Amino acid sequence: MRRALAAVVAIALALASAGCGDDESTASSDGGKPRLVVSAASSMTEALEVCAPDFGGATVRLQFAGSDELAAQIRQGVKPDVYAAANTTLPEELTEEGLLSKPVEFATNEFVLAVPKGSDIGSIDDLTRDGVKIAAGAEDVPIGSYTRETLAKLPADEEQAILDNVRSSEPDVKGIVGKLSQGAADAGFVYKTDVNATGGDLEAIQLPAELQPKVTYAAGVVDEAKQPEPARTFVNQLVDGPCADALKEAGFGPAS
Repeated sequence: MRRALAAVVAIALALASAGCGDDESTASSDGGKPRLVVSAASSMTEALEVCAPDFGGATVRLQFAGSDELAAQIRQGVKPDVYAAANTTLPEELTEEGLLSKPVEFATNEFVLAVPKGSDIGSIDDLTRDGVKIAAGAEDVPIGSYTRETLAKLPADEEQAILDNVRSSEPDVKGIVGKLSQGAADAGFVYKTDVNATGGDLEAIQLPAELQPKVTYAAGVVDEAKQPEPARTFVNQLVDGPCADALKEAGFGPAS
């Protein structure tokens, strides 16, 4: 709980500083370009870090965290220009609350079971074994919601056995990857793109089709964004443009 609270406070301070002062919010040191603040789900880190520097018309400042944490900051009055989430639920809620433009679905991802390279875990069934340490996302984070949606499709005894083996509840998907990479967990549910980003340190175990949740990403322009026009352009380019290409290269699929 302390870790999650600290993360929320850190994000609030970082985003608040990005929005304080007209000079800070409208121009950067990069040739006088306006500064565009993009709050995005942590699973998009590698892809957006590739494409953001080449975005024309603005200098992009990226803020990554769990989608729910970023949504909470917007509800508390923080004003990034773009919000991009690892689900459609949070953007839709913000739109209904008058805090975000109509969200645009721009990518999909595959939900997988991740294990360290060389692990003897080969399927979701192995997660019921005694002594298996599982890292999972917190319930209110998209990756945690997808995890519980998947487990709920299993027989009740298997679902409970797996939940009993959960040893950590992480605020975002990067926390799960970190636990696996450090050897603090034997398995964890993440997105396939997160496994790809480890360069082979982790392996992805594909789940049966009947257990797969539909993982769709959506983004929108934050109400009262300081840079609404560049923000709209950035959201559009998540669908078709350099950032869409970077997402595809990272392993994301197109939105249906």
